[in-house]
Amino acid sequence: MAFLVSSLMTLVVIFSSPISSMICDLSQSLDLGKQETSTALNQMQRISSFLCQKDRKDFRFPRKMVDGSQVQKAQAISVLHEMLQQTFDVFGTKQSSAAWNTTLLHGLLSGLHRQLEDLGTCLVPEMKEVESVLGTEDPTLAMKRYFQGIHLYLEEKQYSDCAWEVVRVEIRRYLFVVNKFTRKEI
Repeated sequence: MAFLVSSLMTLVVIFSSPISSMICDLSQSLDLGKQETSTALNQMQRISSFLCQKDRKDFRFPRKMVDGSQVQKAQAISVLHEMLQQTFDVFGTKQSSAAWNTTLLHGLLSGLHRQLEDLGTCLVPEMKEVESVLGTEDPTLAMKRYFQGIHLYLEEKQYSDCAWEVVRVEIRRYLFVVNKFTRKEI
């Protein structure tokens, strides 16, 4: 009986995936938010990254978890959502408000919010698929640990201008990587 239920669930996931993919077309809706986010991150540079070389840190971005061939479409959506949410949380703090030009910060947060909303429409149906395909460590958990390191770094550096610049460059670099990867998967 359990095998029959398991087999039926597998068939439901297999046959519903193309249907949910047709309903959830992210390519155009994500482009606008991605462009707004990327532009804001580029314009937010306040000081030269060269001046902050002593503050650079390897945050150990979970690249294998993000661009590995074993990552499924549902996982790609989930990973991108987690990265955008965590980025929104980092730049949505009161310390961030004190560090950045408010107009640029608002543009960044608006772009991130737009992308999160667009992804949200696809995230719920796809989450069931994620639960069934995960056999290794959850990529979203790896993303959470990565951002925990960023939060700790900012605290340790007392939210200095160089710390924010290092984080801005780091997030800009890996948002590009994750967006590029998810574009292939979505």
